[in-house]
Amino acid sequence: MALAPDSVARETSDPDHDPAHVCAVYHQAIELIGKRWTGAILSILMRGPVRFHSLVSAVPGMSERLCAGRLRELETAGLVSRRVLPGPPVGVEYTLTEAGRDLNDALGALGKWAHRWLQPATV
Repeated sequence: MALAPDSVARETSDPDHDPAHVCAVYHQAIELIGKRWTGAILSILMRGPVRFHSLVSAVPGMSERLCAGRLRELETAGLVSRRVLPGPPVGVEYTLTEAGRDLNDALGALGKWAHRWLQPATV
């Protein structure tokens, strides 16, 4: 699911937009970034490029396998890029693409909303 460039992006004035139904593109975006651990991964990557093991360590409770899967999904969607670093030892670094960085304001707004309206989860 690659992202559409700005020139192809739909606007609310789109004649195919039906206010009585959920927009399919909006739903696709919510499903992508709403998966468990994806928000945490994006939040860490907003700070800059991160090596795989540092990313896993930064999100308590997230397994390496799950992190790798989410990163593949985000890479396929065009939000994250992967770079193999020369060794030894060989490493992998992830960074946000322009499309991924463009989520900064939206995720920041969601964070502000969460701090205002949600109670911290109990451990």
